[in-house]
Amino acid sequence: MNDDYGRYPEAMRRLFAEADGRLAARPQLRDMFKRCFANTLETTTKRLEDGSTFVITGDIPAMWLRDSSAQVRHYVPLAAEDAELRVLIEGVIRRQMMYIGIDPYANAFNESANDERYDEDDTDLSPWVWERKYEIDSLCYPLQLSYLYWKATGRTAMFDEQYRSAVRRILQLWETEQHHGAQSSYRFQRFDCPPTDTLRNGGRGMPVNCTGMTWSGFRPSDDACTFGYLLPANMFATVVLGYVAEIADQVYRDERLKRKAELLKEEIEFGIETYGTVIHPKYGKMYAYETDGYGNHRLMDDANVPSLLSIPYLGYRPADDEVYRNTRNFVLSADNPYYYEGKAASGIGSPHTPDRYIWHIALSMQGLTAQDPKEAMRLLDTLLATDADTGVMHEGFHADDPHRYTRPWFAWSNSLFAEFVHGLMRQGAFD
Repeated sequence: MNDDYGRYPEAMRRLFAEADGRLAARPQLRDMFKRCFANTLETTTKRLEDGSTFVITGDIPAMWLRDSSAQVRHYVPLAAEDAELRVLIEGVIRRQMMYIGIDPYANAFNESANDERYDEDDTDLSPWVWERKYEIDSLCYPLQLSYLYWKATGRTAMFDEQYRSAVRRILQLWETEQHHGAQSSYRFQRFDCPPTDTLRNGGRGMPVNCTGMTWSGFRPSDDACTFGYLLPANMFATVVLGYVAEIADQVYRDERLKRKAELLKEEIEFGIETYGTVIHPKYGKMYAYETDGYGNHRLMDDANVPSLLSIPYLGYRPADDEVYRNTRNFVLSADNPYYYEGKAASGIGSPHTPDRYIWHIALSMQGLTAQDPKEAMRLLDTLLATDADTGVMHEGFHADDPHRYTRPWFAWSNSLFAEFVHGLMRQGAFD
C-alpha cells in the first residue's frame, strides 16, 4: 500500500503510522489492514450538497441502511479526535434518517429520486427506493451507529427533529409488525426470481403467531425469511431500543418516547426468550435462527450480521452466556447447514451465495466474538490466507479454493476485517 498518508484524515494517518510500527513483523497484515481500513473512505463515500453523506456498498450504486452503517463503524473510535471523520459520520446518519422518513420499510436507496431500482417489484415503490425488502436490521444499524458515535464523541448535533421523527416511525413500524397479519400493509413480491427473493402467501409471508417479537420479511442477506420472527434481528432491536431510551432520556428529555422504547424492548425480549429457544439433544438450550411462534423453528446461522454468532457483538448477551455458548457451538459445527469445512478454511457461509462458500464477514465476526486469543489469531491467519492475493476481503470464497470468490469489492467485509485487526492492536496482540 502507498505510504503517502496525506490524503487521509489526521487520526487515520496516526493510526497507520502506529500500524507501521506494531505490525512491521507482518507486512501482509500491515498492508491489508491499512487498505481495508481506508477502503470505505477511498471508494464508497460521497459528500452531497445538503451536507449529508451517500455511501454505496461497493459494486452496487445504492445506499443500504445496513451496509452504510457497518462500513463506517470502524471510524467511530477515531472520530473524537478528527473533525473530518465527524463530518463524514454525521453526514451518513443524517442521510439515513432522511431515507427512513421517506420509507422505513425500504432497505436500499438511490442518491436522488431517479426511480432506479434492482427490479420492478410488487410493493409500494418510491423514486428514492432502490429496493424495498423489509429487514429489521436496516432500522437497527443507523440507531446503533448514532449511539456509538454519540458515546465516542459526546456530540449530539445529529439528534435533531428529523432524527426524532425517524425514531418514532421505527418504533411505530415495529409495533405494527408485532401484529403483522392483522395490522401490516406491507407486501413484497418479485416475479421470475429464486424463491429467496420474494415472500410467499401473496407477498405477506407465511402466518405467524403473536409473540411480542416484531416480524421481518427478509434477513440481512436480503433473502426471504422462512419464518417471520428472525431471532438475531429481534435481539439487535432490543439492544438499540435501549439506546433509544437513553437518547430520549438524556438528549431529548422525552419521557414518552423513553417509555415507549422500554416497553417495546421488554415485549420483544420476552418473545425471544419464550418462543426463540430450543432444547437441542446435542447442544442443550440454544437460540433458533427463526421461528413463527407456532412451535416451528429454523436451526441454522447465516454469515450476514446480525447473526447468532454475533450476539455478543450486538450487545444482546455476553460471550460467556451459557445459551450463547451452546448456540455458538452449534453454528460453528456441521450441524449448521451453512457451516463449511474445506482444504482452505472452515467457517459460516450463506444460502445467498453458492454451496461451500465461506464468508470473510463470518470469519471476522468469529474472531471479534472469540474468548480465546489463540482462536482469534488463528482466524486472522485464515483471513490473510484467503484473500486470493488481492489484498482485500471478499463476500464468499470456496472452502477448498479461495481464488473462487464472489464480489471482488465488498466494503462491509473490508471494514469488519479492519475493525477486528484494530481491536487486536488495542489489546496488544502484536506487541
